[in-house]
Formats: sequence, C-alpha cells, structure tokens
Amino acid sequence: MKNTMIAAVCALTLAGCGSAAVRDKLAIQDPTVLQTGFATEQSEAAGAAVRQWTDVYGTIKAPRDVIASLESRLGALGPRKENYFGYKDQCWIDAGNEELALHNGWGFVEEAIGESARLTAGLEGSQPLSSENPSLRTVAPLRPDLAAAVKGLQADPRFRYCPGAQKVAACMEVKLMHAGHDAWARNFDAAQVKVAAVEHAMSEAREQLDGCAVPQAQPVAAVPLPPMIALSTDALFAFDRGDIASITDDGRSKLDAVIADVKGAGDVTGVAISGYTDRLGSSAYNRALSQRRATSVQRYLQRQGITVPIQARGYGPASPGAQCTMKHRRALIDCLSGDRRVELRFARNGESLASGE
Repeated sequence: MKNTMIAAVCALTLAGCGSAAVRDKLAIQDPTVLQTGFATEQSEAAGAAVRQWTDVYGTIKAPRDVIASLESRLGALGPRKENYFGYKDQCWIDAGNEELALHNGWGFVEEAIGESARLTAGLEGSQPLSSENPSLRTVAPLRPDLAAAVKGLQADPRFRYCPGAQKVAACMEVKLMHAGHDAWARNFDAAQVKVAAVEHAMSEAREQLDGCAVPQAQPVAAVPLPPMIALSTDALFAFDRGDIASITDDGRSKLDAVIADVKGAGDVTGVAISGYTDRLGSSAYNRALSQRRATSVQRYLQRQGITVPIQARGYGPASPGAQCTMKHRRALIDCLSGDRRVELRFARNGESLASGE
C-alpha cells in the first residue's frame, strides 16, 4: 500500500481532472485541493498520510475480507439496522466496495471501513452512536449548502418517524463525502456526478418526509377522583405535631397529588376533612390533635388554590378500624397506625358534604 500511496501523491503533482467551471460548482472548502502541478502541497494539511493515520488504517491488510465481515455483522442485526445508522453503515460499505473495485489506493477504502466499523459497533451496543461525520484525510469538504440541507432534513421532527427519509438522507451524507474524496484526488468530474446525485436525492428525501407525520400523543386517561381518600398522619405530620409547618416533605407530596386530582376532576364542589387518632392517650388530647391536623390540611389545600368550601373537623379516636390486642407498646403503636389518619371526602356537582363522624 505504501508504494501505491507514493505513486498517488506523485500523480497529484501533475494536474487536476476537470474544468475550472466544474471545480467552482463543487464549492471546495480546502484551498490545497485546488492546487495543481508542481505547486501542489505535500503537507499534512493537504492530506499527506501521517503516523496517526497509518497506525489506524494501515493495519487493514485484507479490505475485501473486512468489508465482507462488516456486512455480515450488519445483516445479523436484523430489524435493529432498519434506521438511519444502519442505512448509513450500509452506504459506507457500498462506497468502500465501489472504490475497492476501482483499485483505489488512496486510503478511502480503509476510511470507509473505519466508518462502517464505528457504526456497526454502535448498532451492536458496544459504543455510542453519533450522526456526526468525522473529518477524513482523503475527503475534502465541499458543497456546504448541500451538507446543511441534509442536516435540515435530520432536524425535521418527522425525520425520526420516517425510515424512508432516513435511508435517503444517510446515503446522501455518504455520497457527498465520497464526492469529497473524488475532489481530494483531483477527479473533479467524478465528484460533480456524485454531487448531482445528492441534489437529485434531496427532492426524494423531502417527498419521503412529506409522507410521514409525527405521531399524535395519545391522551392519558384521567384516574377518576374517588369519593374518599385516606392519608396516614404518620406520613403527613411530624410525630405528635399537627401545625401546618410540621407537614413533612412526603406529606406535602401526597397532598399535592390530591390537589392535582381535585383540580383535574373539575366537578368538585366541596371537601370535608376528618382527622382521627388512635386510642392511645386521653380523649381530649386526641380530639384536639386530630382537629389541628384536619385544620392544617384544610389550610394547605386553600393555599394551593382549592377554592371550593372546605370543612375541617377532628374526631380523635372516634372511628377505630384496627383490631390490636398486643401488650408490647411499640408493637401496639405500629398496629394502630391505620387509625391515625386524615380522610378527605369530596362533594360533586353540588352534593352535600358527607360528615366523617
């Protein structure tokens, strides 16, 4: 390959292939590509091979076999390759095969193999996938307007839902870079043929996009607001507290969810809040504690924008539900947790508020 590269570089010093008008149409961005004759640079900027390049691509000794292996791996992906990245992978394989048949010794075949290998590894999940096209030594950037137009296709919201457009756009990118290689090799006429193919494909890609649409989001069915919601005061309030400042973060989250449901229901015309305690402690203390907690929940709802009438009343241990007979106090407290609660009942469409007593 080394001798082939030397011969190719020598050929570059002689002349370019194509008229000045064709070169102008290509809008080549690298001025060194426009140099011909003995003034042609042999620098790294002009695309001369450097150690970093040869260390990566110079190790590819049987490109035909490597391409066949990559195509086999791509085919084994099945439906996972039916997307922009899979289509682009196949286009790089096709470009590599095309230049391999032409006995291309510039290094483009190896670079095409490198791009295919990068995409294949991404599709297999062993490395991240990127739609960006890296700078390649044997590719001269050209027609920035066409490159921008392809990026515009990809930015269209319909693109991700349009496999047809993805396939066309992916191959347009590869074809444009293939044209850039022809230009780098001073084969300007061949570059213009490929550019014309990209221009022609642009209308096809747009037609494909026009036939696609962004799926409409399906409305999420609202969960009906139940007639009553019971919230554990162990989660709502700090231990033995009932003021609004003692509502815990978890308690605020739970109350915020109730508030959202009430607002979403749209037909709630009143809320009745009933506070309860367990049977431990004096009846008077428990009734006062349950009242403070019910009132704090009422005020929280009002502060958060619930404007319908709200009643708040504490009943102490008036409505126990737990059947707890253990003697160990800690176990008894845990067992009675269901009795320590706040119940919210909702009146709908003018119904009267139901009392919790």
